[in-house]
Amino acid sequence: MIQLLFALLAAEAAVALSLLFRTPARRLALLALDRAKRGRGPVMARTVAATMLLVLASSGYSVAKIRRRAGELGQLTPTDQVLASRHLLEASLMGYSLFLGLIIDRLHHYIRELRTMKKNMEAVTKQSRTLEEAKLGGAEEIQVYQKDIASLKEQVQMLKDQSQKKTEELKTAEANSVALQKQSEGLLMEYDRLIAENGDLRNQLQSIDLRMSHSDGKKNS
Repeated sequence: MIQLLFALLAAEAAVALSLLFRTPARRLALLALDRAKRGRGPVMARTVAATMLLVLASSGYSVAKIRRRAGELGQLTPTDQVLASRHLLEASLMGYSLFLGLIIDRLHHYIRELRTMKKNMEAVTKQSRTLEEAKLGGAEEIQVYQKDIASLKEQVQMLKDQSQKKTEELKTAEANSVALQKQSEGLLMEYDRLIAENGDLRNQLQSIDLRMSHSDGKKNS
């Protein structure tokens, strides 16, 4: 389960990085996301996300249960420490995976909106140029065209403002993605440390079992 979550987190981090920079990988990622959002893709994504949320809640409940039991006993047993560390690691990985999936979805949405706005701006600018060229007509037509040009300029300014706003939101999402990548690197280091602690705890458990079996052998003798 943990290995699968690490693979999922690494794949999501790769997709997020590909969306941050204008490379051929971004086109492939956008094409894959466009196809994934068609048909039954959104339903499957919501189902997987809901399942991960349930498992995340279950892991959190297990950690709380172990800590509550430790409060009653006064300290955690080595087995409880291993279980609590495992549940906490699984919950962290699932939480980061869900958050990174949300970041990818928002990045894809903002990139598509920015492209649509740029196309609209180009179309409006082209219409504005056409109207400016038509100003050579009669005086009445010029006044009408000037009004149309003023209206189109307002639309261009509004689209520019929206494009700037979306660009700022995209930069914020990129910053969040980079921060999340750094957190995932820290999580990998924490995972290595937990593996080492898990090995030490297992050795302690084996030593305790050997001592108990030795003491039982003495009592029987």
